[in-house]
Amino acid sequence: MKIEADYLVLGSGIAGLFFALKAAQHGSVAVVTKHERRESNTQYAQGGIAAAMDAADSAASHAQDTIAAGAGLCDRAVVEGVVAEGPDVVAELLAIGAKFNEVQPGVLALGREGGHAHARVVHADDMTGREVTRALVAAVQALPQVTLYDHHLAVDLIVDEQRRCHGAWVLDSQQAVPIAAVAPVTLLATGGCGQVFLHTTNPRVASGDGVAMAWRAGARVSNMEFMQFHPTMLYDPGQPSFLITEALRGFGAVLIDERGAAFTDPLQTRDVVSRAIVAQMQQSGVECVYLDVTGQDADQTRRRFPNIYRHCLGMGVEMTETPIPVVPAAHYSCGGVWTDAHGQTDIAGLYAAGEVAMSGFQGANRLASNSLLEGLVFARRAVAHASTVAPVAVGRFEMEHAGDAVAPDALEERRELLRRLMWDEVGIVRSDCGLQWACEETERMAREIEALYRGHRLDAELVQLRSLATVAQLIARSARQRLESRGVHYNCDHPVRDDACWQQPTLLVKDRAAASKVH
Repeated sequence: MKIEADYLVLGSGIAGLFFALKAAQHGSVAVVTKHERRESNTQYAQGGIAAAMDAADSAASHAQDTIAAGAGLCDRAVVEGVVAEGPDVVAELLAIGAKFNEVQPGVLALGREGGHAHARVVHADDMTGREVTRALVAAVQALPQVTLYDHHLAVDLIVDEQRRCHGAWVLDSQQAVPIAAVAPVTLLATGGCGQVFLHTTNPRVASGDGVAMAWRAGARVSNMEFMQFHPTMLYDPGQPSFLITEALRGFGAVLIDERGAAFTDPLQTRDVVSRAIVAQMQQSGVECVYLDVTGQDADQTRRRFPNIYRHCLGMGVEMTETPIPVVPAAHYSCGGVWTDAHGQTDIAGLYAAGEVAMSGFQGANRLASNSLLEGLVFARRAVAHASTVAPVAVGRFEMEHAGDAVAPDALEERRELLRRLMWDEVGIVRSDCGLQWACEETERMAREIEALYRGHRLDAELVQLRSLATVAQLIARSARQRLESRGVHYNCDHPVRDDACWQQPTLLVKDRAAASKVH
């Protein structure tokens, strides 16, 4: 079996679906997604979409806040361009039926979050990602030009000797069959890699597949050391992760210790708040801190945050009466596959948009609610640029994989060892010694996992473990190289920001590995 289309989209989050919606105006589109089409980081985004929609706000102010949060590594031209497009992409979502909160009919309600000088976050209660996903999936499913392939996991890109991408090998995970998905234009929209850390707000599908595939194919990756840790994941040991949105702090919630005393400004950027929480936990020897919204109007709290309210109530916390236990967790990768202002990578025919990409927009620390914005803008830009790409003739594709399946317990054991290593040594507070150890161990683990991959039958968990191992190496190596602290990268042996030596992106380059062959 072969999948053929004019446009191949890997991933069904906001960037992938918006790209598919736009690309369908120019040709056939195949959307490949590893799980159900609604399962992505987008689905779990609570806060919203940052856009200067209010007359008292401006794109210039939004750009200034983004650049300040980015700690000297944002590309100013990219930032100014993206924020200027914010109102337009919000209008496009409204046009396809997305429903956001309004203060009155036709007037959007705008929330304020940490690092923003103005209220500018367009939202749908505390379930914005779910609503955007609903609207996009409905719009895309209605298009005859688009075919969605659920439970199809991308394994490797198909790149020829002239460094042109012709699509990807994907695994039909229900049939355990590898399939060539062929297209002259491929978009990486595979999302983030939070699962490389032991504690994360990301769903299990966020295993860094896009970055890993692009790296193996020879694309440049950039700024992988800048993993943002969200300050407030619900502390509920043994249960699935649940994010407590930053919008709750914008609403008036304060961070308190076990005695009820506030210990940090809750509206600072995420890197500052996360380190303050870690310091407080270490100083007090406790396992969590608390987010206290009991000082706000209870009815308004329940109306504004119905999803969080219901979830907390289910674990026995009445958040209008009792502070919510929270801890920091890996949340968002500010780095990724390097792209230009059109979303084009340095491999012809290959684009990237959303969290998988490093466009220069996020810098060393993402501003709250800028992620959905970036995904929308770069998906739209990538379509505009890719629609000019002419089809290129290709030949036969080969992928050889045989052998027995790896025992699930063996995969899970390696996965947890890798994730714990990354959390312990490449987490919120890093050190030279710990990073060196992480570099050595991730390299050793990656060799072992690659040997398993080469010698056994393809399996979805094995493919994702291989991706995690590759991404772990890239993060550890990038962090070890940066001998300063900046944005979300904090090294206690180099605690000061050093603009003279380090005000530049980290860029990793690798010769392309011929994982797929074109004849």
